Amino acid sequence: MGSFLANEGLSIVVILVWLGINVFLFVHFYMAFLIDRWFYTRAILGHALSWARAPAACLNFNCMLILLPVCRNLLSFLRGSIQCCSRTAARQLDRNLTFHKLVAYMIAFHTAVHIIAHLFNFERFMDAQLEANMSSLPHVLSLIGNKHNESFLNPIRNNQTSPTIVMFTTVAGLTGVVITLALILMITSSMEVIRRSYFEVFWFTHHLFIIFFIGLVLHGIKRIVRGQTLDSLKKHNPITCHSEFERWGLDQDCPEPKFMGNPPGTWKWVVGPMFLYLCERLVRFYRSQQKVVITKVVMHPSKTLELQMKKKGFRMEVGQYVFLQCPSISQLEWHPFTLTSAPEEDHFSVHIRLQGDWTEALYIACGGDRTRLQEAWELPRIAVDGPFGTASEDVFRYEVVMLVGAGIGVTPFASILKSVWYKHVQENTNVFTKKIYFYWLCRETQAFEWFADLLQSLERQMIAKDMRDFLTYNIYLTRWRDTEAAHFRVHHEAENDPITGLKQKTLYGKPNWDTEFSAIATNHPGCKVGVFLCGPTLLAKDLEKQCLKQSQAGAEFIFNKENF
Repeated sequence: MGSFLANEGLSIVVILVWLGINVFLFVHFYMAFLIDRWFYTRAILGHALSWARAPAACLNFNCMLILLPVCRNLLSFLRGSIQCCSRTAARQLDRNLTFHKLVAYMIAFHTAVHIIAHLFNFERFMDAQLEANMSSLPHVLSLIGNKHNESFLNPIRNNQTSPTIVMFTTVAGLTGVVITLALILMITSSMEVIRRSYFEVFWFTHHLFIIFFIGLVLHGIKRIVRGQTLDSLKKHNPITCHSEFERWGLDQDCPEPKFMGNPPGTWKWVVGPMFLYLCERLVRFYRSQQKVVITKVVMHPSKTLELQMKKKGFRMEVGQYVFLQCPSISQLEWHPFTLTSAPEEDHFSVHIRLQGDWTEALYIACGGDRTRLQEAWELPRIAVDGPFGTASEDVFRYEVVMLVGAGIGVTPFASILKSVWYKHVQENTNVFTKKIYFYWLCRETQAFEWFADLLQSLERQMIAKDMRDFLTYNIYLTRWRDTEAAHFRVHHEAENDPITGLKQKTLYGKPNWDTEFSAIATNHPGCKVGVFLCGPTLLAKDLEKQCLKQSQAGAEFIFNKENF
C-alpha cells in the first residue's frame, strides 16, 4: 500500500481534483440556467439550453489547462523549484503529457455534448419561428424584437433559413465548425501510430491549436444565447406572466419582456495560459538564435548519428533532453532528443536513430552519405532549445537504482553511466547511490555497437577500482537470426561476449521481471529503489505492476518513466 501511494497517490489526488472541478462546473452551470432569467429561453429550448451551457463552462476550464503541460520551460522551472521540497510532487510534472492527453479527451467529450445540445437548440429555434400555431408561447417569443432596435430572444429572425445556413453564415456557427474540425484533426493526428510514423503530420496539424483558440474566443461574440434582462425581471415576472402572453404590453403588471445575450467570457479563462505560452515561444525563439557549434559528428554503423556540440552558457543534468531544429531542413520543426553526455564533460551530445524524413535529412546534411570527411563549414546550422528536466534527474537521490532501457531508449542512461564513470573513476566523488542495476533490451545486434564502448570502459574502470559490485548490468537480445545464433554458440565460451565485447555475457530473450524484482527486494530490504524506464508503453505497464507487487517483499520500488 505504501508503494502504491508513493507511485500513484499524488497522481490520483490530482486527477480526482480535476474531475471534481469538472463535475462541479457542469452541475453549477446546469443549475444556473434553470433560474427565472432563463424561463422564456427554456420555453423554446427546454433543458437543451442547460445541456449546451454546462459543457461550455467545462470547456473553458479545460482549455485553460491544455496549454500549461506543454510549457516545457515553465515545467522545468517548477520542477527545479519544488524538487528540493518534494520529490513526489516533482515527479508529477514528468507526467505532463499524460495529463495533456487527458485534458484533450475531456475537451473532446464536452465538445461533443455541446454540439449535440446546440443542434437541438437550433432545431427548436427554427420550429418556434415556423410554428403554425400563431398563439403558442414559443412563436410569440420568436416574434419579439421584429421592430428596429428592439431586443429579441430567438436569434433566427426569419423563416427562410436552415441549419446549414445558420452553421456557415453566423459567427457562432462558423467558428463552431472551425473549432470542431481543428480539434478532430489534432486528436486524430496525435494517435501513436501517426505520431511515430509521420511525426511531421502530427507536428504541423497540432499547430491548429492557434486557430482553435482564436475560434474559441470569437465563438460567443454575437451573444446568441439570450435571457431576460434584470430590469425586465423586476417589472415582468415570467412565472406569473407567461400564461398571459396575449396581454403583454397591455397590462402594466406584465409588460413585454426584454432580452439580452450573455457577454463572451471564454477569453477570461484562456488569456492567462495564452500569455504564458506566448512567453514560452519567445524564450524558444531566443534560444534558437543562440550559436551552437558542432564539434564532432560520428556515424555509427547501427543507423545512429551522434552529434557533439557546444553552446555558451549551456548547463545540464543527467538524463535531461533538448529540442533540435535544423533550419536547412525545416524552419518550423523541433524534435526532442535525450542528452547522452555527462554534466562533467565539456560538450553535450545526442544520439539520433535514423527513422523518418527529418532524421534522414539531418544524416545527409551532416555528410552521412559521403565517403570523404566533411569540413566544419559544410555542417548544417543547428538550433538547440533546452535542456529540460526529466525523471532521470533524480537517479542519484536513490540508494539503489534500476535502469531499464529499450533500444535507443538507453540514451538517458548513457548520460547517467558516464556521470557515474566521472564521479567514481576520475573525481572520486561520494554519491548517495550505492548500487545500480542496468537492463538493456535490444531487438538486433547492431543496436549494441555505439553503446558497447562506454560499457567496456566502465567495466574496466570498475574492476580496476575494485567496484565490481557497484554496477550490475544485464543486456538482452530479444531477436536474432539463425546464422547469428550459430556464431553465438561457437563464441559463447570466449572470455568476452561476442556481441558487446563485455565480460558479462549477453542474455537471449526477455527478462523475467518477477525474478529480477524479487532478487533486488531480497538483496536490499527496507530500501527505496528508484526504477527508471525509457521505453515502450507495454514495458512501462509491466514494470509499474512489478513495482506495486514486489514492494510487499521488503524494498519499496518507485517507478519513473521518461515522457517527451
